[in-house]
Amino acid sequence: MPSITAPSPLDATHAGRRAAAALRRRLGRCLAVSALLLAGCGLAQAQDWSYRVRPGDTLWDLGAKHLKAGINWRRLQEHNRIANPYHLPPGTRMAFPIGWLRIEPAKAKVVAVRGAVNVLASDNAPARLVSEGMRIGIGSRLETGPGASATLEFADGSRLMVQDNSRIVFDELSSYGSTGMVDTRMRLQRGRTSNRVIPAKGPASRYIIETPSATSSVRGTHFRVSAGDHGAADATEVLEGKVQVGSQRSQVLVLPGFGTVAAAGAAPAAAIALLPAPSLLDHGTRLEPLPASVAWTPVPGAIGYRVEVVRDDAPEVLLYESRVDSPQVRIDDLPAGRQRLLVRAIAANGLSGRDSERVFTVNDQPLPPLTISPLDGQTVSVPRPRFEWAHAADAERTRLQLARDDRFEQPLVDTELKGQRYRPDDALPPGNYFWRVASRDAAGRSGRFGNALPFTVSDAPVDPGLESPQAAKGLLTLRWQKGEPGQRYRVQIARKPDFAKLLLEQEVDVPQVELKRPGGGTWYVRVQTIEDDGYAAPYGPAQQIRLPCRVCYGAGAAGAALLLLAL
Repeated sequence: MPSITAPSPLDATHAGRRAAAALRRRLGRCLAVSALLLAGCGLAQAQDWSYRVRPGDTLWDLGAKHLKAGINWRRLQEHNRIANPYHLPPGTRMAFPIGWLRIEPAKAKVVAVRGAVNVLASDNAPARLVSEGMRIGIGSRLETGPGASATLEFADGSRLMVQDNSRIVFDELSSYGSTGMVDTRMRLQRGRTSNRVIPAKGPASRYIIETPSATSSVRGTHFRVSAGDHGAADATEVLEGKVQVGSQRSQVLVLPGFGTVAAAGAAPAAAIALLPAPSLLDHGTRLEPLPASVAWTPVPGAIGYRVEVVRDDAPEVLLYESRVDSPQVRIDDLPAGRQRLLVRAIAANGLSGRDSERVFTVNDQPLPPLTISPLDGQTVSVPRPRFEWAHAADAERTRLQLARDDRFEQPLVDTELKGQRYRPDDALPPGNYFWRVASRDAAGRSGRFGNALPFTVSDAPVDPGLESPQAAKGLLTLRWQKGEPGQRYRVQIARKPDFAKLLLEQEVDVPQVELKRPGGGTWYVRVQTIEDDGYAAPYGPAQQIRLPCRVCYGAGAAGAALLLLAL
């Protein structure tokens, strides 16, 4: 039988001290919250909720609507010294003691979700994926994963944006009947939040966020709270209004443009001015077409920067976020629509500064043109290769970029062209390259870039006797962007854009079709996606290609043509 060693008195003493310290920290936080609540309760008790009488109001109707069960309307009559309960003059004020008002649960509504977000109804409940429109009640815990966020709306219209890698518990979500007063209390255990709080509609309204080291209480403002983000102290940053931040040791009133930090067991620091907003560089904030790079001037005292993109009409809906060390960032993808770019500096104390803002529009149209050559992964043996693409629907011009890397951070070529062909003025040294194209319509709107296509420039001599197997067969290969797993595709080729008379109509499981090379001239191509349940989406826009005449095939020793369709 294995021996069992009893803990030594010293071990027990250390364990007891650790448990006592943890209890003291938790008690301290509770005392801080209690202090804020008692202050609010004292104000609420001193100030009744005031109601303006409307035509048709009666004491018994108002009592049934607003008072708790067991509190008779006659007590309301006595409290307001109403002589005639059958006559309430419209426009007069009635006082309702806060303690008499009916309190009801008021679940928070999820208005936006990005990425993987889970909610647990209680500590022992299974996790569920959060979806837009879901209701979250008292005692629930919400957790966001990497690159994920969720925006919640409370009963009074206030909104909370929970950012990535965060965990928050909702301790109180209730409303005082139909008075408009709401009691919202939560604990941010880790991560970051942004809060836009509707001004309080009565003395009992509360909006409180507790972090491991401090508690923030507001009555209508725009502020941010973080709980030990990247190992820093808990932080509160005020953008509009005022925020009361407290612990068991002291409380600090934080005004707009200031913030405070609080370490475990320490009092909140005196208000600290936030770092100024970075200056965005005009040449570095062209966010159309995507992907694009954003740049700004460095901010003295900054150790990093936070970049966010939100919906312009709903700034609490987060579409993109990133933390970077240098004054630049690359944004690869965003949904279509009018968006707002936010950039702020991060100080060594953990406080994020004021935001620089830039409003822009992401366009889905026009689509990127079909690419013809160089092919994806092709090796070309000429130092000045010819780039070819099709004419995309609604496109007035084409923007072409050529770079050494697939991020196009320093393009070798970035030009807009009227036609469908381009040959560089200068020879390209041997090596690996990437190219991509985007369309611009007559109104100047730019669509997204198509896929970055790799190719290689080789200085090896060409063996005239070596012939491509595809060229020997005289084939035309069509490829397009791969869709979701399980999807099929229907491709059509015709001489005219109405597709009344088809050269080819074929369904395939892979995004590629191969056919005998047709006659020269202009041809039109379009592709339709078929879902795994049989639903056929609308055809993509028709795009045109030009092929040389058959006599020219042999004369030019042309290889097999490969066409990339960007859906």
